[in-house]
Amino acid sequence: MTTVHSFAPVEPGRAKILILGSMPGKASLRAGQYYAHPRNAFWPILGQLLGFDDNLPYAGRVTQLRDNGVGLWDVLQTCTRTSSLDSDIVESSIVINDFPGWFERHPDTRAVFCNGGKAYESFQRRVVPILPESVRERPVHKLPSTSPAHAAMRPEQKAEQWIELIGGYL
Repeated sequence: MTTVHSFAPVEPGRAKILILGSMPGKASLRAGQYYAHPRNAFWPILGQLLGFDDNLPYAGRVTQLRDNGVGLWDVLQTCTRTSSLDSDIVESSIVINDFPGWFERHPDTRAVFCNGGKAYESFQRRVVPILPESVRERPVHKLPSTSPAHAAMRPEQKAEQWIELIGGYL
């Protein structure tokens, strides 16, 4: 079992939306970058959505998110797990990130988008109850996981759903 910690959030000057993962996988933690696994569809999808080359260096991709009002973070601040899989997270070890603080700093965040089931379930169960009522009323969407472990959908199908749901908020 390994205790892992998430990254600092990607915070635009004025966030329009917030995209949440559960916890970075091993490849991301090693690289110190969100969605570093080469087969993760996150960066190709966001590149398509926002109109940038997903082969940009990491700093350039992060700049594109910020410039487009896209915040990026994880629901979990820390947890214990045996692998990179969300199913291997020990529930009793979960500590969530400071979402009341996020919404204080970014009151114009219009919607939250969860990258996969674990992020969505954790946000709904652990975060929503502690948020102020005005924030709880904002839409929270569950998106198909961009992880290569979620092989039930082709990357093109994932991209279609992501673009359809997020596009109206940007």
